[in-house]
Amino acid sequence: MEVNNDLDSGNIFVICICVAALGSCHYFFFHSTQQIFGWNGGRGLKAHLANWRDRQNIPIPIGALGLFIEFFGSFALLVGFLTRPFALGLALFIGIAMLKSHVQHGFFLARRPGEHSGIEYTLALFLMAAALLVGGGGALSIDRLLSR
Repeated sequence: MEVNNDLDSGNIFVICICVAALGSCHYFFFHSTQQIFGWNGGRGLKAHLANWRDRQNIPIPIGALGLFIEFFGSFALLVGFLTRPFALGLALFIGIAMLKSHVQHGFFLARRPGEHSGIEYTLALFLMAAALLVGGGGALSIDRLLSR
């Protein structure tokens, strides 16, 4: 008796890439709009870039490039356009943030108001971006349509 396995490894891979892309684009969109536009209690572009310059020694043009990649990368991941280049940029962006701002606070997220967060969340985002860098946009992406 033969078993029909509709969810073979190829289909599971496509589903995993879609989930990683949707999760990543959601996070990076809301995080970037908080930093750029000051939405949802964010500081806004000027204050955020100044904070990075003063506390992390990140030059303003590099910080602006990181925010550009984060904001437009969220849309690119949503539709699967230039997935690998944006995933590389996002992995670098969040990896640098993890090393410069979070690693000294340990692993876990802040448990009390006023505490700094460890690498728990940024590591998950870094790994999602790395998965998209390796896996690409998947079968449902614009990248796939353009490569045909």
